[in-house]
Amino acid sequence: MLADYHVHTEFSDDSTYAMEEVVLDAIKLGLSEICFTDHVDYGIKRDWDSGPNIPYRGGKLLANVDYPLYADTIQELQYIYGDQISIKLGLEFGMQKHTISRYEQLFSKYPFDFVLLSVHEIGDEELWNHKFQKGYTQQEYNERYYQELLTLVRKYKHYSVLGHLDLIARYDPVGRYPFEKVQPMIEKILRQVIADGKGIEVNTSSHRYGLKDLTPCVDILKLYRDLGGKIITIGSDSHQKEHLGAYIAETMKVLKELGFAYFCTYERMEPRFHPMD
Repeated sequence: MLADYHVHTEFSDDSTYAMEEVVLDAIKLGLSEICFTDHVDYGIKRDWDSGPNIPYRGGKLLANVDYPLYADTIQELQYIYGDQISIKLGLEFGMQKHTISRYEQLFSKYPFDFVLLSVHEIGDEELWNHKFQKGYTQQEYNERYYQELLTLVRKYKHYSVLGHLDLIARYDPVGRYPFEKVQPMIEKILRQVIADGKGIEVNTSSHRYGLKDLTPCVDILKLYRDLGGKIITIGSDSHQKEHLGAYIAETMKVLKELGFAYFCTYERMEPRFHPMD
């Protein structure tokens, strides 16, 4: 079984990949299941219906998902293609500690199958453009990133897995910060995740970003394994056709070599375990 559990579409501000096209492509690729996880980033983005003067970036409205249309479209696609592929309702919550209450409200409104908890920005400064890192040493911005994540997993519980746990490594202008220097913080995060019955994802976009390690890195995966972590999802973080389903099978082989026997899909926020084929 192959499942892609990190999929973006035209409902995200950084993608133009039509949702029905994603489904058709996934069927052609032989995927058994996909979960749509379009972006919600309170703090730096307004909701789609929040009034006039919403800014644009890259020619697209810089806004969060149109939630009613998103849910209705997924439901329609489930009806049309449900005999060919399983389609799940998810979102990627790009959380910050000062936006937790907004996500609590959103989560209560829809019957989600799956929620990724990710950190894309801190203090409303984004990682990808290095505004968050500016003015700090490598040690400082790495520790700030993991401290934010630790605070979130301690305070917020309506999520399924942590998305690209060491995302800061992708956007570190100096290079990957030594694992051993942040291991104590990462261990606290993972212990909390495991205690809460949550999990982590392996994000296969590490390949297209040219990273030399997995996301999260093998050291984190080994630590998670040694701490007793069992719940793992695999996602391409796709934003266009070429990304969808990429390196899912290869990642399963690596995880199996690392000692993980199962990967997970989700239904109504409950994990379903499948053997690593």
